[in-house]
Amino acid sequence: MASSKIAISIEESVLMRLDQLVKNHVYPSRSKAIQQAVEEKLGRIDRSRLAQECSKLDPEYESKMAEEGMELEGWPEY
Repeated sequence: MASSKIAISIEESVLMRLDQLVKNHVYPSRSKAIQQAVEEKLGRIDRSRLAQECSKLDPEYESKMAEEGMELEGWPEY
């Protein structure tokens, strides 16, 4: 995937912690550390949004929809 260069402002204390992680080889570079942090945050936002949408569902209605057409006496032979 193509990458784009950006400029950011970051608090000095956060930058010092980030640099320590790079120095300790937790991340290969500042850029990779920040990229991973942003990706993880976006993932959490997406999961949170999915959870919010799921909470709007009516469990009783969803159960009935899932069981629709399941009036079989048993499972068919395969």
